[in-house]
Amino acid sequence: MAASWEESVVYSINTIYLLFSAYLVFIMQLGFAMLCAGSVRAKNAMNIMLTNVVDAVVGSLSFYIFGFAFAFGEGARSNPFIGTSFFALSDIPSSSYGYDYSFFLFQWAFAIAVAGITSGSIAERTQFSAYLIFSCFLSGFVYPVVVHWVWSDSGWLSPNSSNLLLGSGAIDFAGSGVVHLVGGVAGLWGSFIEGPRVGRFDAFGKPIPIRGHNATLVVLGTFLLWFGWFGFNPGSFDKILVAYPNTSDQGNWTAVGRTAVITTLAGSTAGIVTLFGRRLLVGHWDALDVCNGVLGGFVAITSGCAVVEPWAAVVCGFFAAWVLIGLNILALKLQFDDPLEATQLHGGCGAWGLIFTGLFAKEEFVIQAYNSGTVGTVRPYGLLMGGGWGLLGAQVIEVLVIAGWVSLTMGPLFYALHSLQILRISAHEEVAGLDVSSHGGHAYVHSDENHPRFYAEYVSLQDNGS
Repeated sequence: MAASWEESVVYSINTIYLLFSAYLVFIMQLGFAMLCAGSVRAKNAMNIMLTNVVDAVVGSLSFYIFGFAFAFGEGARSNPFIGTSFFALSDIPSSSYGYDYSFFLFQWAFAIAVAGITSGSIAERTQFSAYLIFSCFLSGFVYPVVVHWVWSDSGWLSPNSSNLLLGSGAIDFAGSGVVHLVGGVAGLWGSFIEGPRVGRFDAFGKPIPIRGHNATLVVLGTFLLWFGWFGFNPGSFDKILVAYPNTSDQGNWTAVGRTAVITTLAGSTAGIVTLFGRRLLVGHWDALDVCNGVLGGFVAITSGCAVVEPWAAVVCGFFAAWVLIGLNILALKLQFDDPLEATQLHGGCGAWGLIFTGLFAKEEFVIQAYNSGTVGTVRPYGLLMGGGWGLLGAQVIEVLVIAGWVSLTMGPLFYALHSLQILRISAHEEVAGLDVSSHGGHAYVHSDENHPRFYAEYVSLQDNGS
């Protein structure tokens, strides 16, 4: 039956909204690239920029061929664990399940972000071939399976499932767990198996600061990520023209605006708490710490951004800052080296975000986000809001199963790469820098003509005692 003119207009506007959100999320890849480049030493800038490009291009093909199908494949063989159809976008668009090309593009932008998170954890010491392998595996298989659990209608953790876990399902609206915890746990295993960078800790285990080379790029990357998060969180509604019953002026458009405000409040609160918290700990105002604090607040609120009040976003950001600060202190004590604090930021704050949602989700907003405000619907909501233990239990289960799944898949992969000696570069190459040892020259032009442009020149200078 042909759609009416009104239906076509609504569909067109919703499609434009989703595509615009996808473009915003893709801008986050540029933000990641700038943040990573500024956070590493100049001798590794070209390498980290290339890895961000690789995350996008390899992730595009792997998510197109396998990832989308594993994440959202439905049909006669659908199951709660993994998708089984739509490989290489066969049978897309699908009117039966509401999947079209704009939906694929939006989900693709999320998938390539996961690999970017993990790349930051193992920066400055990883062979380029290892990036190609883990990026493809993470975006094409590991991440999509988690997506299917939580965001597919047939997923066993999904709040849209016909058989809700604990009567609730896990609420992870835009991916504190699905995106950030997955990337953080993968980065944890990569960084742990590789070990710290040369010179990061002295012979007595005392940490030696290794500062990134460009604070300007870090701040630029942070603001680009902030901008992109307005597609990441509000865009996860997928549709903006959905009216709520028994109201004349409220619908998804209301929730979209509220979600953008809540995202801003959480990130800003985490940033200001980190500013003063780190001032007390280290004795000075640190712009780079504040940038990571802001991002930690965004990561944490991503799970509950559509289902909490604005005041709760402030609570979320406050505790996210201390989670990040505390985990960074613990990482140094354990001699764990993550150049971008990606494990602590995305993993730790992502886990906190899931727990936060289980505590503060508001019933009215949960029904709006998952049942379009249908009158008479009853759903579990936040424990501290009077909603019982069902939702919080589902959130805890999501944290545990994501950590377990990623550990069981990415841990052995990194260990295999390490055993095959294709994971970490040699100490000599690391000291020289990945740009000159692996990429044919430095990212920046040096005025000193004697500065080595290629690894062979560097080795020659070292041999001659220069």
